[in-house]
Amino acid sequence: MLKDIEKLAAVAAKEERTIIGLMSGTSLDGLDIALCKVSGSGRDTKVTLEAFATAPYHDDYRSNIGAVFSKRDIDLELVCLLNPYVARIQARLINEQLHAWDIHRQDIDLIASHGQTIYHAPKSQHKRDAFSNATLQLGDGDHMALETGVITISDFRQKHIAAGGEGAPLAAYGDYLIFSTPAENRILLNIGGIANITFLPKSLEAREVFSTDIGPGNTVMDAYIREHFPGKLYDTDAELAGAGAVHERLLRELMSSEFFAVGFPKTTGPELFNLSYLKRAQQNTGTQALSHMDIMATLNRFSAEAIAQAIATCPASLTSATIFASGGGVHNPLLIATIQNLLPQTCIKSTAELFIDPDAKEAVLFAILANECVAGQGPGIGNPDAGIPSISMGKISLCH
Repeated sequence: MLKDIEKLAAVAAKEERTIIGLMSGTSLDGLDIALCKVSGSGRDTKVTLEAFATAPYHDDYRSNIGAVFSKRDIDLELVCLLNPYVARIQARLINEQLHAWDIHRQDIDLIASHGQTIYHAPKSQHKRDAFSNATLQLGDGDHMALETGVITISDFRQKHIAAGGEGAPLAAYGDYLIFSTPAENRILLNIGGIANITFLPKSLEAREVFSTDIGPGNTVMDAYIREHFPGKLYDTDAELAGAGAVHERLLRELMSSEFFAVGFPKTTGPELFNLSYLKRAQQNTGTQALSHMDIMATLNRFSAEAIAQAIATCPASLTSATIFASGGGVHNPLLIATIQNLLPQTCIKSTAELFIDPDAKEAVLFAILANECVAGQGPGIGNPDAGIPSISMGKISLCH
């Protein structure tokens, strides 16, 4: 054990660390693997994305996770079995990717593993007085560390909840450290399964930063495609949505959730915004006979309106904040165009202009969190009033 502690201390003392950041989202399409060089910590953090790949999951992985994903009634034994299973599958994908990059595991200092979320339960959704916020990610860090031979930092969200947060989004911590600038107010928009934003003031004042989930990104659209078009994971280039017409009555019903009336910060997940949510809205509006194209057009507009509505309430005036977008939604041309049309005074750019691949951004942010866990000199940023506890996050799994 002493040798492992000495190795961890040596990694923490380095001027620059090589960290693999991982992200596995609700789409279950694959594991995002970001190879990062990270130096410094806190506001002195510098990160370079050296390489990035998405390693696709096999159908059996999607099937096994799908059996428990966002479901209240599940096989508890399967959940137990999946915890090491996810770690081993992801470790194998990491090892294969390192081989493809011709990089030896000895050259990697840390792995930052997000794990695979299977259920997210903020108190605002479960409404049980005896319980607080909760979330569950599978993918045991000890298994990953042993399978890869690399110190692994995992299970980031639990500390956030323990300190009074909701476990999501965590983007504010990394966004603030690497994207803040005195040159302009910025809004970092991530369109994953769920969309979230981080507001970064040009004052650089941490207590003015906030981050929040804002509603559905791709999750309902992707779920609809997977159910009705077997073998497809998403609406490529918004082909279906672009060929359909928005149904206004259904759209208004989709936008009627009490979630949208709750102030910032807040969090949500596919536990709320899912196919059941869509089907109830269709029943309430008598729109069960809509074509696939019209439903996809309406769902696309639903995500766009939820995102635009949230951004319009940010404290910076729309003319003084630049939006930088990331996540799978940036590849949906109709979604991005609609958001831009709904926010004509803003300029929507890609995080690629900040030298971070928009597909890699979430994985990079977890690499930053791992760096803070190991090398941070203090508790980091904090704005408890905005749901950002002043903490570092992550559990450390040694590799021997």
